[in-house]
Amino acid sequence: MRTRFTEAFGVEHPIVQGGMMWVGRAELVAAVANSGALGFITALTQPTPEDLVKEIARCRDLTDKPFGVNLTILPSITPPPYAEYRQAIVESGITIVETAGSNPVDHLPHFKDAGVKVIHKCTSVRHAIKAERTGVDAVSIDGFECAGHPGEDDVPGLVLIPAATAQLRIPVIASGGIADARGLVAALALGAEGVNMGTRFMCTQESPVADEVKRQIVANSELDTKLIFRTLRNTARVATNAVSREVVDIEARGNATFEDIRELVAGARGRKVFEDGDLDAGIWTAGQCQGLIDDVPTVGEMVSRMVAEAEEIIARRLASITGATR
Repeated sequence: MRTRFTEAFGVEHPIVQGGMMWVGRAELVAAVANSGALGFITALTQPTPEDLVKEIARCRDLTDKPFGVNLTILPSITPPPYAEYRQAIVESGITIVETAGSNPVDHLPHFKDAGVKVIHKCTSVRHAIKAERTGVDAVSIDGFECAGHPGEDDVPGLVLIPAATAQLRIPVIASGGIADARGLVAALALGAEGVNMGTRFMCTQESPVADEVKRQIVANSELDTKLIFRTLRNTARVATNAVSREVVDIEARGNATFEDIRELVAGARGRKVFEDGDLDAGIWTAGQCQGLIDDVPTVGEMVSRMVAEAEEIIARRLASITGATR
């Protein structure tokens, strides 16, 4: 399954494991790379730029195939030292970066001068067009079904993906709501050059999150997510649990400020969920596609199955439908 994306980024399969806070660590990313897909270490999961350098080296010990680093740029009272993380990425010889959050324009010249290809994650067509104009090499377009931040337009992938591919010249990666071969084939049919998955990769054997989280994802349906921060215009899709329900209740009372929920949504609490398996310790991200996940395979098994089933759908089911109408 060769696409413009696989050709440009030097990977075997048009499948991406995007950056995930507390999840995008070396053992998962290396397994993704070894499967022929493209994985991203999450830079800000590492406490310092020096720790990121070590994590990149650890990943290289586990794979000799391409992988990248995610750098999420978000407004913050005390922002991380982004320039230092960026320098650590460049000096480590990374050639593919996924950016997300704010406009990456300030970082692009540094990455481009170092020969780094950049994929920027967007949640709207207008932002994707702007990213293309700033010089990114591809965009990952996040539909409303996605885990994490889906933006404020509430446009699902079935509409957002073809709307984006109709206006962009660079490769588009479809993200949000995709967990199996059917999603891959659908994304390609909608004009995408590949797919990005988070929740599905989080629910694999090599994923560093606690087994309790993986079992909960398998048990959950597509209805088991909550949208928090809606009233703050910073919507995030997270798994349903005691904490996310409390946040939604506080927002529903009206006039809620971030200070009213700050303690509930602290990142350290979410990290405790992933590391300790205490599902109600804090908020944790999961997409609606968890309703399509019913096992915890190895990354290699999952990717191989996904590609084989996608080829089967294209070669047999769709071909038979086309043939029947002639």
